[in-house]
Amino acid sequence: MTKSIVHKVRNIAIVISIAMFFSCTNDAKEVRDFLADKNLPIGEALDISLKHTDSGRVDVKMKAPLMLDFANRENHPYSEFPKGIFITTIEKNGDSTTIQGDYAKSYSKTEVSEIKDNVVIINYAKKNKLETSEIFWDQKTHYFFTEKRFVFYTLTDTIYGTGFEASEDLNIWWIKNQSGVIELKE
Repeated sequence: MTKSIVHKVRNIAIVISIAMFFSCTNDAKEVRDFLADKNLPIGEALDISLKHTDSGRVDVKMKAPLMLDFANRENHPYSEFPKGIFITTIEKNGDSTTIQGDYAKSYSKTEVSEIKDNVVIINYAKKNKLETSEIFWDQKTHYFFTEKRFVFYTLTDTIYGTGFEASEDLNIWWIKNQSGVIELKE
């Protein structure tokens, strides 16, 4: 009689285990929606070191201590870099520009990135350097812009102002409200 009870309990346990196993499946969309509703990322990456290549040539390097992936946002998916980011763009001729900041957000649909807090952009070939508290980077048009205060250094000038726009390599730039000593060539 005890063998019969043990056998029945074992069979019941197996049936319950199988039922639990098959009832615990979640649709991936349901999980993404749940995380989006709770404002949680669907992924997290530590100590990122990314290299992007074009035709076998490295054209962008990126380093970040932490990336949060919010690709589950239906309207505005983005990646967040709450502990800062360091990006190096490398031209075909070998010239490089670095972009760094203490915080960044990159929107995948619009390809616009917002970089904040201690932003420094340097073009090593031209020896131009921009410092500001916030910059927006349109990666499709290779364009930087800010409405915040900035300091822009060239070989001969130090320019202070509010509102700055520039090509991605800082070769072409526009200043809205400026002050400082600027050397003019005649």
